[in-house]
Amino acid sequence: MNGLPSAIVLVFAAGFDYLIGDPRGWIHPVSVMGRAIDLFRKFALSALEKPPPRRIAGALAGAGLIIGSGTLSWLTFRWLTALSPAVSIPLQIVLLASCFAAKSLRDASIDVLVPLRDDDLDLARSRLSLYVGRDTENLSEGEILRAVLETVSENAVDGVTAPLFYALLGAFIGIGPVPLAIAYKASSTLDSMLGYLREPYRDIGWFSARTEDYLTWLPCRLTVLTLALLSGRPRSILALCRRDAPRDPSPNSGWSECVYAAILGVRLGGKNSYRGVITEKPFLGDDIYSITSEKIYQALDLTRRCFLLWLTLSIVFLVLLEAFSFQSSAFGFGFSAATG
Repeated sequence: MNGLPSAIVLVFAAGFDYLIGDPRGWIHPVSVMGRAIDLFRKFALSALEKPPPRRIAGALAGAGLIIGSGTLSWLTFRWLTALSPAVSIPLQIVLLASCFAAKSLRDASIDVLVPLRDDDLDLARSRLSLYVGRDTENLSEGEILRAVLETVSENAVDGVTAPLFYALLGAFIGIGPVPLAIAYKASSTLDSMLGYLREPYRDIGWFSARTEDYLTWLPCRLTVLTLALLSGRPRSILALCRRDAPRDPSPNSGWSECVYAAILGVRLGGKNSYRGVITEKPFLGDDIYSITSEKIYQALDLTRRCFLLWLTLSIVFLVLLEAFSFQSSAFGFGFSAATG
């Protein structure tokens, strides 16, 4: 796929996600993946009793969904582009937009913050429970705000910048922005449904958890670096991240949450309850300011600025590559014709 069509898909997909998000009633790729994963989960837990077969099945299913979804989308759009670019490009825009979760993340935050603004703690707790895994029934206002900010800062990478990273990578290597973004989305969905250390998911989900960690590692670090630069205080921000982020058991979410905490001057982490079991998460950042709704909106704005910076620089580069390729061909320096 050439640079200019890829640039068009990227720009309009970003705009689609920003303005429309995920329209209700549309078939979402994550929903399709989720159903397939759920069928595998039920089969593996009922038919496979011992750890080795579960581990093998988890690896095969995970690799199959990640590689299969990416390959299928690449072959499909390669065929569609040859048949009719006028059909292929709009479909790619819609599918790529479904990989981005910027609007969904903002909408989910607002869904919780609005009842908090109206002092309706019960409704805020109820809505928060739709988006987080922790117990929400007895959370205070401050704990609700912390939960929202932790969700925003963690999902900024796996829901926004990492899909964009793989879309851009696909555009630059010539296969188009959709296949690698869809493959990453498959990995992220597998991790969210199977990648738990607790039983009964430990064996069937080990591959999904490891793979998502590896695939997210580079875009996470690039996000941290970009946000540190955008803050205007890169040295102090990165120093704080190096101090606190390694304390988190996750190789990625600790860094993602910590960079937001550092920039906003707040502290994340502490006690959380999951199904009645108290879990102590390491503290990330310094407790300079209280977490407020304004801080959460600032975090969302930071994510948007990072996204737009990556997108803008990449679009400029893709267009320049397209122009250079056209100019080279016009002056006879192309490689399409061989001379004897």
